[in-house]
Amino acid sequence: MAVIPKKLTALDVVHDAPVIPVIVLHELRHAVPLARALVAGGIRMLEVTLRTPVALDCVRAMVQEVPEAVAGVGTVRTGAEAEAAQRAGAAFAVSPGFTLGLARTCAELGLPWLPGVATASEILAAQEAGLSALKFFPAMQAGGVGLLKAWQGPFPEVVFCPTGGVQPDNAPSLLALGNVACVGGSWLVPTQALEDRDWARITALAREACALRPKNTVKTG
Repeated sequence: MAVIPKKLTALDVVHDAPVIPVIVLHELRHAVPLARALVAGGIRMLEVTLRTPVALDCVRAMVQEVPEAVAGVGTVRTGAEAEAAQRAGAAFAVSPGFTLGLARTCAELGLPWLPGVATASEILAAQEAGLSALKFFPAMQAGGVGLLKAWQGPFPEVVFCPTGGVQPDNAPSLLALGNVACVGGSWLVPTQALEDRDWARITALAREACALRPKNTVKTG
């Protein structure tokens, strides 16, 4: 496993492992053991979504207790949320879409940001903001492999993290594309495994995820 750079970039985030887990946590007590379980399986870039009241507290706990993990915050929709994520110790932010306001805020904060895009116009706007690592969302609903292949010609310098409808059965076809650095998925953290505190299962799922990328796949970016 590569050493985490002192100054993390969005490219570092997407190139670290084949999958970034999309994590929804309802209980603070699950945060630390979950982070440890994922890291034990080779996954350390962790996206904790702002979909529950305890999300930022979970990030704080991960940052304090699991230094091997790189905790980030997902579902960031406003500049205020980006600022709150950074105050909680988040190392990166992920959003479902792109706005110039969020781009400016994250740039001012020095917070690596993966904005969501689903159209060529959104990619152009993100590039104008100086971004080359983007989240493709909702990936499978918006065009999946076919759309990513179409984007390779006009946007050869952009790499994507497809998220939305991605599962172990379709992830390899996405990861085989030269403009896909990683995928995002919630399957690494099943609700039942959290409820059962079955950390061994989550570690096993993380190990399987690390093996999803086809060998000899060359990435751009």
